[in-house]
Amino acid sequence: MGKIYPRGLFLLFILMFTSCGTFFNQPFKTSKARIGENTSVKSIITGILPVEEMVVGVYKFRDQTGQYKLVENGSTFSTAVTQGGTSILLKSLADSKWFAPIERENIGNLLNERQIIRSTRQEYAANSGSKQVTALPPLLFAGIILEGGVISYDSNIITGGSGARYFGAGGSTEYREDRITIYLRAVSTLNGKILKNVYVSKTILSQGLSANLFRYVSLKKLLEVETGITKNEPAQLAVKEAIDKAVENLIIEGIIDGLWKPQGGKPVVGFIKEKYYKEEAEAESTILLDRKMEDRRGKVAVSFSTGTAVMDGDYPDSKTSLTMSSDIKIFLKKPDFSLNIGIGYLKLENESIYKQDYITSDVNLEYSVLPYDNFTPFVYGGLGVVSSLSNLDNTLGKFQYGAGLEYLPTNNVGIKIFGEQNLMFSDNLDGMINGKRNDHYWRVGVGLNFYFGRPKEKVKSAIFE
Repeated sequence: MGKIYPRGLFLLFILMFTSCGTFFNQPFKTSKARIGENTSVKSIITGILPVEEMVVGVYKFRDQTGQYKLVENGSTFSTAVTQGGTSILLKSLADSKWFAPIERENIGNLLNERQIIRSTRQEYAANSGSKQVTALPPLLFAGIILEGGVISYDSNIITGGSGARYFGAGGSTEYREDRITIYLRAVSTLNGKILKNVYVSKTILSQGLSANLFRYVSLKKLLEVETGITKNEPAQLAVKEAIDKAVENLIIEGIIDGLWKPQGGKPVVGFIKEKYYKEEAEAESTILLDRKMEDRRGKVAVSFSTGTAVMDGDYPDSKTSLTMSSDIKIFLKKPDFSLNIGIGYLKLENESIYKQDYITSDVNLEYSVLPYDNFTPFVYGGLGVVSSLSNLDNTLGKFQYGAGLEYLPTNNVGIKIFGEQNLMFSDNLDGMINGKRNDHYWRVGVGLNFYFGRPKEKVKSAIFE
């Protein structure tokens, strides 16, 4: 039992330095107040200013979901979404430099304070004998009112994790993703018309990592170690980022529709349109869970592969041998199905008994499980023939099926690995008929796919439009 102790310490150090490296970056002391985090990425309209700032009013922009925080045990009355959406929106409007926000959320407080100022000035004028009372300047009025709010908070839209344990040592990871959705609309105070209505969503990620060790280091001594870390993306910062993006989209769509104008004229408008249309096309091709529905593989492909084959026939002691093939892949109407037509070279042999070279021709129907992703499993099946190079009249039919994985390091180029079984319609492939089962052979290989005719992204031309 004494020999286990060093191994236990070794496993402990492995867990500390690999699985839980963040352990050494834990906060052990309080931090000072700091300027709030800048959550948004670089905006399309960064550095572009308006011809004239627009005065806007925001009465309320709040949580409309009624969602409460999730807890494992018991109940809570804490809301999942910040109730300060109006304050966040006013800050975003001011930072954009396109809008001049005015106070409307607590207009009652403002009016009361102005009334106090008037009363104080009148009382001072009466006590001092002055006949003139200085009037307050009029309040600004908004040409546009911004409305909307956080309209959805979806919890656990995707959850998962992984873990392993061996001989008392183990580790695990977990993750969870939530999603918030906001709407923001601009309303004209002149006639009540809704000028623009934009919609933005943002995911909120939570991750957890843990590792533990449970071992007897001696007969009466038990070593138990546990460590881990959990990281939760702050919901308030997610709301802020979504609101910043909504304000940006409101400005851009307003520019495109001619509601407001940027400095620089038509060239600047054309630049903004081009960038926004590209981002819009990318958003349209992205579905829930950030999966991008992009056609990465084109309409036609040429494939080259090599590998090994092994005979399973009437002779014993089969040997692995070389195989090569090339295919033309033609995608059908749906991007997940394709027709593959191929020709290849095949060598089959056994120990000191049988060796033969063949030419193969195959026609397969292939199904890609994730046709829009850069990594996808695929399965296929079809019919083909095998012809002996020494005697082309010796041609036998077969049925083949297989499966594999394809990865695209870049669009139009794929790397694949696959395995397949070829079932002959005859027992005479190896020149010997014996038993009731027909001959067959296995093939495993790697290859490259080169795609052509991939549709270009449909982005509107916007220069000087």
